[in-house]
Amino acid sequence: MKSLENYLKDHGYQVLNIDYPSRKYQVSELANMIRKEVIGKTADAKKIHFITHSMGGIVLRYIQKENSLPNLGRVVMLSPPNQGSEVVDKLKNFRLFEWINGPAGKQLGTDKNSMCQKLGKASFELGVITGDISINWINSYLIPGKDDGKVSVESAKIEGMADFLVVHATHPLIMNDKSVMKQCAYFLREGTFKRN
Repeated sequence: MKSLENYLKDHGYQVLNIDYPSRKYQVSELANMIRKEVIGKTADAKKIHFITHSMGGIVLRYIQKENSLPNLGRVVMLSPPNQGSEVVDKLKNFRLFEWINGPAGKQLGTDKNSMCQKLGKASFELGVITGDISINWINSYLIPGKDDGKVSVESAKIEGMADFLVVHATHPLIMNDKSVMKQCAYFLREGTFKRN
């Protein structure tokens, strides 16, 4: 997220780029860690906007459902598994999957008991950007329809979102795409994505 951080700083935003141990804890524990850090470092902020990537969107949804941030502004989620990921459904019981994705990754399936399904609709101003290019043909084989190698285009959608955009980008690199950076900044200003 460093390139996106620099882009936003160049466009007048104060940026807190939070790194968290996504492979060590469940979503609820990650949410508590991140909420504490955000509150501790933004005490004087009137509004806090978020740009999340992948699981980060689920963590933010958890925060907003369980112990919401009172000053949440606009949110852009990049390639979020809002409806879960079919890759998790198929691979979560393999030891290598848990080693790579951790306990939180195992919670991101598509069934009705998954974390993604239990969080409900978006209750904040949300724009979602997802990709439709994959560099992981094995994962893409497991995902129905267009996908970015981890999340299907359809699974990125969520009820209550203000806008939705599909770009030609892959899951691990979507945040480095210049057009995505521009769209993120535009949504934070306008509450919608820019259409040509």
